Amino acid sequence: MHISRVDLNLFTVFDAIYTEGSVTRASQKLNLTQPAISHALGRLRQMFDDPLFVRQGHAMVSTPLARSIIEPIRLALRGLEVTLNGVHAFDPATSEKRFNIALRDVLEATILPPLMLRVRRNAPLVDIAAGHVDRRDLQSEMANGTLDGAIDVLLPLPNDVMRTRIYQDATVVVARQGHPAIDGGIDIDTYLKQDHILASSRRRGLGLEDFELSRFGLERRVRLRCQHYFAACRVVSETDMILTMPGRYAQIANEQFGNQILPFPMEIPAFDVFLYWHANVDNDPANRWFREQVMQAVRGRDAAD
Repeated sequence: MHISRVDLNLFTVFDAIYTEGSVTRASQKLNLTQPAISHALGRLRQMFDDPLFVRQGHAMVSTPLARSIIEPIRLALRGLEVTLNGVHAFDPATSEKRFNIALRDVLEATILPPLMLRVRRNAPLVDIAAGHVDRRDLQSEMANGTLDGAIDVLLPLPNDVMRTRIYQDATVVVARQGHPAIDGGIDIDTYLKQDHILASSRRRGLGLEDFELSRFGLERRVRLRCQHYFAACRVVSETDMILTMPGRYAQIANEQFGNQILPFPMEIPAFDVFLYWHANVDNDPANRWFREQVMQAVRGRDAAD
């Protein structure tokens, strides 16, 4: 079928139904009536000779064919959007654009303050929305434009996801002031004798420091597993337990507790933090500007151009 015979608006409807899982929510998202969405879906079904979506309860579940074509369609729609946006130069001083970025809570405290300082000075009408996104969904969400970028450690993502390293961070040990066994420094024997806290969003599994210890046949005793480093730092301040965590966030999280922040007692590699974006927005003026703000912010450059 030649593209001249295809109504490209149908693919926008297809993407909305796939994303929302509902004709009603798709109509609300596109500001169209439900009959208009249903009519478009009927034309799509005729075009592909496939139901595309099957109702199960209150949800519209995609068929295997729909799942196989969603990514190429999203890439094409996103590419067209970028092309159209590129016709008009992005002006941060007047743009009202909203940028969506995925990052974990441990990175928010280190990245968002300097980033928002730059954005507020250079782009007063631009909004930033940061949130947690499952790593398995990063590629698809960046491909379809619901995410403008992501910040995370090195991840095994497809080649259409681009990346650049924005900083390195060291692993440190946190102990309370007045700890009976730790005063300004810690060796590996003392480290292993302590009761440890592991902060992780996962309910089970080892921390990165445990993998490094295991390479040398060493093991520590984790007495508390919790979700957030801030809570762990407070526990450290009130007990003799110790915590291993990223150095940048340790400086921020322990400001009110006054805990000792010490180098990890073994030589382990620093870990890299990357900025990710999709190839289809690599040349998009708005996304390019946003990436530059992130890189300038985390690398500690001047907050204003």
